[in-house]
Amino acid sequence: MGEVGRIVVFVMTFISCNALLDLSGVHQVKGTWMGSTTLPCTYMPSEGFTEQALSWSVERDSSTSTIFRRDDSGDHIFLSNFRDRVSIPKHSPGNVSLIIEKLEMPDSGHYTCKVIWRSTNNTLITREVTTIVKIVKVAATKPIIRAGELGLTVPAGASTSLTCEASGSPPISYRWFRSIPGGKVPLQSSGAELVWDNLQPSDSGMYFCEAANRAGAGVAQQSDAVELTVTADLLPTTLVSRMDTAPEGPVPDTGGAPAPLLYGPALGGAALAALGAVAMALRWRRRRKEDPLYEVSFHSTAGVTALEAEVEVPVKCLHKETCNAEASNDTFTVKDRKSPEYENLVTAMESEYETEGI
Repeated sequence: MGEVGRIVVFVMTFISCNALLDLSGVHQVKGTWMGSTTLPCTYMPSEGFTEQALSWSVERDSSTSTIFRRDDSGDHIFLSNFRDRVSIPKHSPGNVSLIIEKLEMPDSGHYTCKVIWRSTNNTLITREVTTIVKIVKVAATKPIIRAGELGLTVPAGASTSLTCEASGSPPISYRWFRSIPGGKVPLQSSGAELVWDNLQPSDSGMYFCEAANRAGAGVAQQSDAVELTVTADLLPTTLVSRMDTAPEGPVPDTGGAPAPLLYGPALGGAALAALGAVAMALRWRRRRKEDPLYEVSFHSTAGVTALEAEVEVPVKCLHKETCNAEASNDTFTVKDRKSPEYENLVTAMESEYETEGI
C-alpha cells in the first residue's frame, strides 16, 4: 500500500473513532429541591483509545469552577459544597454521567462534561457537552393510599397497614384521618404509614390521608378515601394436641382426674377413664415392642379403690403367671390383658407411647 493509501486509511479510522467517541447528553435537566438528579454524559468506547481524563465543571454568575475530575491519580472533588453529594459510575465504561443528590437551590447553572482520550499513537481527542440544570421546588402532589398485603378486607385480630404516598420536594409530612358523618376525625398517626396490630370490627371505616411540604405554601393535598372492612371472623388457630408433646416425668397429683389430651379418634368412656388413670400414675416414654405388657390389679385392705393400668412390672414374670408379694398387707396379681377396652386402648397408644413402671 502506498503512502497515499495509508493516509486515507488513517483519516477514515480517525473519523470513525471520532464518531464513536462523541459525547451524548441532554440540553436541560430540571431537578427537584432536596431530591436527586442525573446529568447524562455517555460515549461508545473505541478500541485503540483510552480515557485519559474526565472533568465536570459548573458555570454560575459568569464564573466557572471545576466540580469533579478523574485521572490516573483517582477521583477528586474540588468544590466543598458538592462533597458527599456527587458521584460518577466507576465500573460502567462509556458512562461518565454526574449524579447529584440533595439538590440545593444554588445548584442551578450550566454543567459541562469534558472527556479526553489518548490513542495508541499518543494522539489526544477532546469532547465536551453542556447541560443546563434548573432546581425548582415542587409542591406535594395528591397522595395515593396503598393497602397492606391483606388488602382492605381483613379478619379480626390481624395486623395490617395503609401507606400514603406523594411526590414533591422533600420533606413531605403526612396526616391520617377517619371519615365520620358530617366531618373527619384526625388520627394520632402522623407518618406515611398507618398501622394496626390487632384489628377489631370497630376499626372498619373510611380513611384518607393528607400530604404537604414547604414548597406548597402550607397547602395540604388530600387523597381519595378508602374503606377498610374488618370481618368478625377470627384468625384461624392451630390446636396442638399430640400426647407425645407432654413433658417427661411423673404427672403431679392435683387431687382429681386430669383432663385427657385429645388424640386421634374419640375414645369411649371406659377408655378415657383408663387413660386418665394411666396419666396420673405413669410417665411416658417410647416402649420397646419386645417388652411385655401386663394388666395389674391392686387390692388394698385399707379400702383403696382398685386401679387397673398397663405397667411394666419390675419382676420376672411370664405370661399367665401369678406373682405374689408379701412385703405388706397389699397383694397384687399379674395377669394377661383380657379386656377388649384395654386391647383397644393399647392398640391406639402402642405406636406413640411407652410406659415405664413407677
